[in-house]
Amino acid sequence: MPRTPHVAILGAGPVGLDAALACVDAGWPFTVYEAGQTAGSHVQAWGHVRLFTPWDLNLSQRMRAHLGEIPQDGSCPTGHELVSRLLHPLAQLPAVANRFRHGTRVTAIARAGLLKHEQIGTEARAAAPFTLLLDTPDGEDTAEATLVLDCTGTYSHPNTLGDGGIPSPGERTLGHRITRTLPATDDPGRWAGTVLLVGAGKSAQTAARDLGALPDTRLEWVVRNPAPDWGAIENDTLPGRQELVDSSKELTDGANPRVTVHTGARVQALHTDGDHIRARLTTSGDPRDVLVDHVVSLTGYTGDPALYRQLQVHECYATGAPMNLSAALLAASGAGADCLTQPAPGIAQLRTPESDFYILGAKSYGRLNTFLLRTGYEQVDAVISAYT
Repeated sequence: MPRTPHVAILGAGPVGLDAALACVDAGWPFTVYEAGQTAGSHVQAWGHVRLFTPWDLNLSQRMRAHLGEIPQDGSCPTGHELVSRLLHPLAQLPAVANRFRHGTRVTAIARAGLLKHEQIGTEARAAAPFTLLLDTPDGEDTAEATLVLDCTGTYSHPNTLGDGGIPSPGERTLGHRITRTLPATDDPGRWAGTVLLVGAGKSAQTAARDLGALPDTRLEWVVRNPAPDWGAIENDTLPGRQELVDSSKELTDGANPRVTVHTGARVQALHTDGDHIRARLTTSGDPRDVLVDHVVSLTGYTGDPALYRQLQVHECYATGAPMNLSAALLAASGAGADCLTQPAPGIAQLRTPESDFYILGAKSYGRLNTFLLRTGYEQVDAVISAYT
């Protein structure tokens, strides 16, 4: 590829912005494509939630160098604080702001003049520029790049709530009544009545804690695992994460009479019942129905692979992540490892069969849930170092 690449950065979240700073430092031309109107739109969507990682784990050295004074008091920011004190100031730096295309979504990527199956692994394919199909405020457009960093994240692509990962019967019909993002509870009346919560990860645990504290809300919490450990880490060094584990255990033990935890359960079907939704649950015993007013599905998020379907990307058949990185993560520690102990990624793990195309950030982990922002910044380091 050319000695000085033209870089397309897809997504203006924390990892995308860190990649932009890396390009600034390297003196490379780049363009940041952001579907939202501002940087950090995904983070803004869960801005009311406090991270369980402190500021120093959410900053890169480049961010510190470009912004100067950054909080280092050990506190954990909310999503809103991360956006207002970090992401927006980074996006407003002149060297970055002049390279932004807001409200522009990259919908597909291809090699100019080549189909997916042509020139497999050849120098001719590597020499062909990337063509990006764009949805812009003014209509469709195209752009070219010689190095593409897909930092689009996962938050806009939630998983479904049915058994086995497919939609439950009735789920698609009732999709407009299902919340798939972390609920804000600053308006308690919004959640009055009975809420069906599905999921057991940290997002679901946060929702259970917050919804369970509302006086006019009753919670029916569906968890697949018959004996969940809630992701407990021995001698956890992150107090916020341990607090979620503790609160989930208390709810399981019946500490809150307005919260019922259905362990070893799955949602078999959803139906309308007047103004309510009737959910049929399968458990170790007989199926049972619960009548609810709201459904909150927090069963995880995965990136959109359709973006690069015309590229030669090898995905792991189990996690959906790029094969080299997925294999390294699973071999090192497995799917349930602590995010603080995972190995730093190298360029060999980040490469795909498609030269000069990289998936970075949360999307690179597929269905694995151990991603940290610090890891994303290390990924940027690895890619930039390989080209400089």
